[in-house]
Amino acid sequence: MQPTTIRRRAAVLAAVSTAAVLALAAPASAHVSVQPTQAEQGGYAGVTFRVPNENDSAGTTKLEINLPEDKPLTSVRTRPLAGWTATVEKKPLATPITSHGKQITEAVAKVTWTANPGVRINPGQYEDFEVSMGQLPTDTDKLVFKALQTYDNGDVVRWIDVPGADGKEPEKPAPTLKLVPKGGAAAPAASPAADQAGAKSGAGAADQNLTAAASSSDDKSSDSTARALGIAGLVVGALGVAVGVFGITRGSRRTAN
Repeated sequence: MQPTTIRRRAAVLAAVSTAAVLALAAPASAHVSVQPTQAEQGGYAGVTFRVPNENDSAGTTKLEINLPEDKPLTSVRTRPLAGWTATVEKKPLATPITSHGKQITEAVAKVTWTANPGVRINPGQYEDFEVSMGQLPTDTDKLVFKALQTYDNGDVVRWIDVPGADGKEPEKPAPTLKLVPKGGAAAPAASPAADQAGAKSGAGAADQNLTAAASSSDDKSSDSTARALGIAGLVVGALGVAVGVFGITRGSRRTAN
């Protein structure tokens, strides 16, 4: 085999290997999600809406979370987030409901976080938006929160799709909180303070000691560590391929000479 042919094949092999490494190193398509993924029916939950920035040339400056109208939540409280302003919108209920012996005539319809001037979620980053909510319904196994993510270049990504009958995840899935019977949650979905406040005041759930708040920093740290280790492994693999290609090329040159 001619040295020129060997060099060409080696170059092609190196290019293919590099492309494979880059494809594997690129993070999977992320989307707006809710954590934890499940909570107990009839209780109060502390949840976090995690918002990644998927645009390489723009920053996220606004998040809108629409609450399900058919399963109204009478108490929704946001946790302060530096650099962001939260707005809670309520709507009258077509049919008033009774919670803890009190008649409720309106429920929260939407929560909007707007970035203050000079603040945004930059490309390659994400932010957590924390909420305490309740009383969670007992007649459904999930709550779907349709979300709108706005970028500073005017783009709006609508995370509003729900899984089809086949269970396959749609392209733009809406954040979904699974509801399980009392005692069936894998971990506490709300703090004792939130449960006590909800039981006493009905519409008022405490926004302190959120489960999501306690795990937020740990989640960020573990995500970063896992990603760094994964990329490091891929880089080592790429170096191994490069060394192998170099050895093949050099051995072929010696044979030709």
